[in-house]
Amino acid sequence: MPRENGDDEDEATEGARLDEDWAVIESLLPPGWEEAARQTGALRRERGFAGPGALLRVLLMHLVDGCSLRETAARAQAGGLAHVSDVALLKRLRGCGEWFCWMAEQISLHLSSASGEVIAGRRVRLVDATVVCEPGATGSTWRLHYMIDLTTLACEQVEVTSPEEGESLTRYDVKPGDVLMADRGLAHRRGIRHVVDRGGDVVVRTNLSNIPLENPQGGEFKLLPRLRKLVVGRAAAWPAAMREGREVVSVRVCAIKKSAEQTRTEHKRISRRASKKGVETKAETLEMAGYVVVLTTLNDVEPEVILELYRYRWQIELAFKRLKSLLQLGHLKKSDPIGARAWLQGKLFVAALIELLIATGERFSPWGYLQPGGRPTSLPMA
Repeated sequence: MPRENGDDEDEATEGARLDEDWAVIESLLPPGWEEAARQTGALRRERGFAGPGALLRVLLMHLVDGCSLRETAARAQAGGLAHVSDVALLKRLRGCGEWFCWMAEQISLHLSSASGEVIAGRRVRLVDATVVCEPGATGSTWRLHYMIDLTTLACEQVEVTSPEEGESLTRYDVKPGDVLMADRGLAHRRGIRHVVDRGGDVVVRTNLSNIPLENPQGGEFKLLPRLRKLVVGRAAAWPAAMREGREVVSVRVCAIKKSAEQTRTEHKRISRRASKKGVETKAETLEMAGYVVVLTTLNDVEPEVILELYRYRWQIELAFKRLKSLLQLGHLKKSDPIGARAWLQGKLFVAALIELLIATGERFSPWGYLQPGGRPTSLPMA
């Protein structure tokens, strides 16, 4: 059937709109992103692609739209972006992991430079890890070690490792004045010393055994007798010391007693978990369930403030849920390790780009967008 002139005009208008949308995306990419494509090996040869922009645009179809490699290759050819097969596209993707990682880091640095302060003179960072499984796998395949800024909720740092590599605060870059906040899984002496030695502080959940403590005089720090004196809703703090090698780190133990209803709920959760594992719960574990206990190296902040601050740690759990649901981060489509890692890095780059788009939209000006490099970029007006 012959095309009507109106159809050609609609296609031309749609193409112009897509080109304008892509101009917005390009304006937000970090300075040097095209050169980085060549330096990282993502685009050593431009066979089938017009340049780094075309390669990135095609790969975003696969990463964001969820198209298969075959469908992506067909759409790229129909749009005049590239002439490659799905096999060639997979090879390109496998070589782009380092490029994705570099761009995500640069965007995160830009976002974090505008973060505010939750505690005067401090920057609070939430850290945690999550596992990502391949379809049909019996266990975890990759572990993501993640750090976000509490003020902006922007990703500050991410590392992809095998599941055998454990969680540790030593993985994260720490600057003087940073406060790293984490759950019990990251509460270890070596990691805490790593943060303190670099001028930072920690706020971590703790229990009776994961961090052996001493009182300031060098004797055993007995936690449960202190907790038993607490009343519901009133926070308390006690000075203590933690030994790591030959070093002694001064810390404080902050705690608050839960309500009776909260304690019963926690007891049920512990009992269900123990029943599934076929183990018996210790009496001390059940008693500790009635309290929230946090270890910190911040000595100039009231315990009520520390415990209230720790309530915001759940924000990083929400960040993982957003990644896994909105970006389908938890559904790997690659069966080879290199392809899977590159796919994950691409997804994390997309997440950083979305965060930057949101931040840019909040301060949008009619004469252009603010690039990560700090210079406004004018866009074609509709």
